[in-house]
Amino acid sequence: MKILVDADACPVKEIIVEAAEKHEIEVYMVTDHSHILYYPQENVHVVTVDQGADSADLAIANRTEAGDICVTADYGLATLILAKKAMALHPNGFFYTAETIERMLFERHLSREMRRQKKGRSGHIRKRKKEDDLSFSTTLEKALK
Repeated sequence: MKILVDADACPVKEIIVEAAEKHEIEVYMVTDHSHILYYPQENVHVVTVDQGADSADLAIANRTEAGDICVTADYGLATLILAKKAMALHPNGFFYTAETIERMLFERHLSREMRRQKKGRSGHIRKRKKEDDLSFSTTLEKALK
């Protein structure tokens, strides 16, 4: 088992590194050239890919094997991860499942259509809270046991 992280905008990287050290698990932080990451821990590897719409996603999907954990907020990547029999975990602390991903992709499609037609509301994203980090940490610990 290893943990792969869609690291470009991941708000829980430090939580992942701490948990991985505790459980002695390899972590792959995948990011594009516009981000610079460095971790001195021997079990944390930074994988840098070219900038591009899906470069990091494809690098993660190609490295994922059954039983791995992938942390991502990207529904499309989560779909690829689930197809490989790996666990897909959202930074807010919930697992993507075969049952929920279809609905999430459909809702994303509807939202895009509404934005395209200018019928949607503004895309305000709520500020991250400590409870979100706690939820993620708890869920990650369950997955690692």
